[in-house]
Parts: sequence; structure tokens; C-alpha cells
Amino acid sequence: MSVPPHCLHDRIMKCLTFFLLLPETLKKSKKGVKHNSKLPVCYEIVTLSLKKKMAAELYPASTNTNLPISNGTTVTANTKKSIVPVNQTVTPCTTAAAQQNINNNNVETANWQSSHPTLRERNALMFNNELMADIHFIVGPPGSSEKVPAHKYVLAVGSSVFCAMFYGDLAEDKSEIHIPDVEHAAFLILLKYMYSDEIDLEADTVLATLYAAKKYIVPALAKACVNFLETSLEAKNACVLLSQSRLFEEPELSQRCWEVIDAQAELSLKSEGFCEIDQQTLEIILMRETLNTREVVVFDAVLNWAVAECKRQGLVVTTRNKRSVLGKALYLVRIPTMTLEEFANGAAQSDILTLEETHNIFLWYTASNKPTLEFPLAQRKGLAPQKCHRFQSSAYRSNQWRYRGRCDSIQFAVDKRIFIAGLGLYGSSGGKAEYSVRIELKRQGTVLAQNLTTFISDGSSSTFSVWFEHPVQVEQDTFYTVSAILDGNELSYFGQEGMTEVQCGKVTFQFQCSSDSTNGTGVQGGQIPELIFYA
Repeated sequence: MSVPPHCLHDRIMKCLTFFLLLPETLKKSKKGVKHNSKLPVCYEIVTLSLKKKMAAELYPASTNTNLPISNGTTVTANTKKSIVPVNQTVTPCTTAAAQQNINNNNVETANWQSSHPTLRERNALMFNNELMADIHFIVGPPGSSEKVPAHKYVLAVGSSVFCAMFYGDLAEDKSEIHIPDVEHAAFLILLKYMYSDEIDLEADTVLATLYAAKKYIVPALAKACVNFLETSLEAKNACVLLSQSRLFEEPELSQRCWEVIDAQAELSLKSEGFCEIDQQTLEIILMRETLNTREVVVFDAVLNWAVAECKRQGLVVTTRNKRSVLGKALYLVRIPTMTLEEFANGAAQSDILTLEETHNIFLWYTASNKPTLEFPLAQRKGLAPQKCHRFQSSAYRSNQWRYRGRCDSIQFAVDKRIFIAGLGLYGSSGGKAEYSVRIELKRQGTVLAQNLTTFISDGSSSTFSVWFEHPVQVEQDTFYTVSAILDGNELSYFGQEGMTEVQCGKVTFQFQCSSDSTNGTGVQGGQIPELIFYA
């Protein structure tokens, strides 16, 4: 007897409903039904001819098919049956899917899809996970490479390079892809971002990560790397980062590097990082007009670079080899702009110059008929210091200001990164006088720079510049404290009508009183009338 179509449909729906509720049904059966009792009729409906198709759709039968479930275990499908029996033994999974995921560092529990409600969370769990991985990368140079599982779809969605690699017209059906030119740690950072939008950058791997982001065209990650480098940029790594920014074609990072190299040229050129740059970057730095340092510092830095380059090339460090690796870079050093004393005590005795070159440079210093030199003769322009004056007037008669060896201090903040080079101070109001002075720059109680020096006041109301040993980088939107303790003629000029905000070119300064001030200086009046800076 044939079954009407609508009845067949109803029975199929009842069957599906029963299978969904089967675990609960079995629990109740164990409690309230004897072992020889019959299960409901819905269970018997699997004898219908349509049951085979339904079961095949749910659990495709094939040899040794392992079906992962949420608690890290697998169900093995039997090739002779279409449906896995309810009482089948579930054994722990021995595949890498059960291993700890390095992203969240825990083993997934049952029904992990439900316990992670957002798509981003579920996607993040697949990062560096063998579960459902359909591609593997062998990352790193031969001999130290590591295997990384991944999922083509996720990578293709995040990178046009991966999209072309896996789904483009020239896509190759490979199970493993070798990437010898990318560091393993950097590749994991790249993948983690593509799976979860999370970016974990560290100083040791950020350059390698930038390379990976550039190679696979992931601009958001590349931008994050550049921002990280900009915030960690300082004199000791500025030259290295300049070299890398040129390699990666990052003009904004290059500009930031130049700001640091120009303002803190002596620190940058004396750093170990300077010795690590390539030949072309060396030549570009030596041609820089705005290097704010003496030429003798430039010459010494070039010799240090030559020593390091000889070692990189496996050459014995000799005068001949140093000159050879320098090539035309030596002739970019402006030796004639040194003082005669600097040249005689330094370059003339370095042996890097030939006897003829040394002789001609001495003649150039002393003779009226100067010889022709291959070295540039014009001095570098350097940087012109700017001054932020915070008072509108000065005075000395109505109320005399006395130093008494006490601390004058003020706090300031800027809206743009600058380099503080020194302070402008008032001098004696009673004629010419010499002062000893200690100046200091602090951030949140930490001393960033200080200097103990002297200056001579001519008795006028002009300010007198006192410099730190090296310019100090000052970040935007952070308050810093500058202080001065003077010893000398007690009576001094002082400032009046102080301003809380001063616009100086493209930089805006804000001032507020400092608790370190014990001699009366504040926003409205007192000492430290000027901040000297480069921007």
C-alpha cells in the first residue's frame, strides 16, 4: 500500500524532530522504560526508503572518516551504516585539533560554536589551528623553518595576494607553501590579524612584521607597524629605521626619522644603529644639509661604519679596506669645514686620507693660494633654533627679583612633537655678572636631561641661552617640567604678564605652575622666560 505524499512528509518531519530530541528521549527511556520496551514509532521510520539519502546528507559514509565535535573528540563513521548508532563509543581525538591553540592557550570545550557568540570570536579560534585547515605554510629559512596551518578562505578574504595564490587564474593546488623569507613570529602576527583583527607588535619583530604585511598587501597591519615604529623612534634607532623606511617605501616614517636625525645628529651618528645601515643610506645621510652637529662627529661616525662594513664583508680591518668599502662616501664628509685643530688632531692622523690629501687640506687652511679639494667646502646649514617666549614684558625696578640659589620651575606641554634644546634665562639687573646655573628637564619626576654650566649677563633685559648637552625629544599632549637654579648676582630681571598658551610657528605651548618651584616662578611671572627648541 502506497503512502500519500503529505503523510510521508509528516512522518519525515516527525523523524527529524525525534532525532533532534533523541538524547533527551533516551535519558527518559532509561528512567521510565524497561530494557525490552519498544522505542516510539518515529525511530522505526528509518526503514523508509528515503532514510538512506537523509543519513548520507548528514553523515557521508566513507572509509576512516573522522567527524570533529566540539569537545575535541571525533566520531568515526562506519562504512556499512548510514547513521552512527546512538550507543557508539566516542574516543578522544588524537589530532592536532585537540592541542592548545596559541592564540587563546586553552583546549576548546564542548559546543564551542555556541560558547563563542560572535563571528570574530569563532574565527579567531581557527588561528594556527589544524581543525579544518586546508593549507600549510613552511615558514622561515631552511633548517629553522616551522609548519603553520591555515585556512585558504580566511587568508584570501584578508589579502589580495593570498586570494590570487589560492583562487586566481594561476592558482596551484599545493598542500604546502614554503616561505623562507618571512620570520615565523612575524608570519603568526600577520595571520592572527587576518583571523581576529588583533595586532600584537613587539620591538624585536615589528620590522619583520612590516615586511610580511607589505609582501602580502595587508595595509592596515602595515600602518600599525609604522605607527609602532614612530612611537618607539629615538636617536639610537633612527638611522636603522630610516634605512628600513626607504626599503619599505614609507615616506611618513622616513620624515619622522629625518626629524630625529637632524635634531639629535650627534646621538644618532654615534649610535650602534648607524653602523648597521646600508651604503646608499649612509651616502644620503652624509649629503644632508640640516645635520645639526660638528663635522668632526660626522667623520668619526663614517670611520666606525667602515669598520663594521669590513666585518660584514669578511675583510680584515685595515686602512686600505676601510677606504675601499667607503668608496665615494668619504668625499661627502665636509672635512674642510672642521677647525684646523679638529682636523690636525683627528682626520689628519686617521690614516684614512692619503698624504697628498692631508697636505692639500693643510694648505687649504693656511695658504692664500688654496689648492683644489675633492671634499665639499660649504658648511652644513644645520637647524635654526626657535624660541617660545612666555612673558609679554619684563621688569626689575618696582620689585627686585632675587635668585638666592632656589629653584625656579614651570610646566609645559605642546601639541606637536618637538626637541627641547635649552632655556632662555634673565640675567643681572645691576650690571655685568657671571652666573653658574643648573638646568633640568623632567617628565613625571624622571630626569630626561640636565646641565651644569655658566653664562655671563651684560646687565641688559635680554635673555641668555643655556643649552642641554643634547636636544631632548618631547612628545605631544604630555606635561614636562623645566627647572633652573642660578647662583650669582642676586638681583635679576623677571618676567610679567605671563601667558598660559603661546603659539610658536606650528607649535602651541601650554604652561602651568610647577610644584618644584620654590623661588616664586609661575605662569604669570618669574624666571625661565624662554624655551629653546627644534621642530
